[in-house]
Amino acid sequence: MFAKPKIGPVQLDGWAVLAPMAGVSDLAYRVIARRYGAAMTTAEMVSAKGLYYKNEKTQDMLKIDPGEHPVALQLFGSEPDIMALGAKEMEKAGPDVIDINMGCPMQKVVKNGDGSALMKDVSKAAAIVKAMVEAVHVPVTVKMRLGWSRETENCVELAQAVEEAGAAAITVHGRTREDFYTGQADWKKIAEVVDAVHIPVFGNGDVVDGPTAKALMDETGCAGVAIGRAAWGNPWIFREVNTYLETGELLPKPTWEMRLAMSREHLHGLVLEKGENRAIR
Repeated sequence: MFAKPKIGPVQLDGWAVLAPMAGVSDLAYRVIARRYGAAMTTAEMVSAKGLYYKNEKTQDMLKIDPGEHPVALQLFGSEPDIMALGAKEMEKAGPDVIDINMGCPMQKVVKNGDGSALMKDVSKAAAIVKAMVEAVHVPVTVKMRLGWSRETENCVELAQAVEEAGAAAITVHGRTREDFYTGQADWKKIAEVVDAVHIPVFGNGDVVDGPTAKALMDETGCAGVAIGRAAWGNPWIFREVNTYLETGELLPKPTWEMRLAMSREHLHGLVLEKGENRAIR
């Protein structure tokens, strides 16, 4: 049996965590994911500059429900001083962990040097981690990819650099920025990161159920799994994965009645969070 992971002082009660996803891992869905078994939830990415300039919509994205702990809030940006100030503002919301986005592949993000573009500048990435670690009192973690492209894979180098800078854990998506979400995740590269650092590594990519989660953990030695796309509309996956890793039992798939009830619950949460007009879009 696998030991349950710990991020700094934050002990998780399972192995499967909700990965950050823009437009998906909002407050309403995080509450559901946590209740359905996610060991930790991670909010959708928040702009450090938006927090620095006190943008109201950006600050609204920091809301946390008392029942969803442990929860990570994720920050994106590329300037160490602004990221540190953003992290200080973010810490006021009460997250258990603050995560740094070094993995988003979207053009509107990387064109500013943010997200996975940070993997092209290891020294800057490490400087961001160091500045944020010194600015806040909660663990700082990093979500990254294998590299910018297959030709420039540098996940091991970056992982070692951010660990030295003070990162408490790393999540590695087994694809490059160039891959986006195509092809098969390279779990062997995740294993190389696990072997290269002394902090917990969460594997991400192609986990769709309990058996694939176990296969990833067996192959890589990672501390846990971060589940993204497979959790869309499927919060049951967290309990399914955690149960399988703990007991080997395969839980039955949710019925259509269960799915309908969850959808109603999600819509209700969105209405409370965002109002009717935004919730139904």
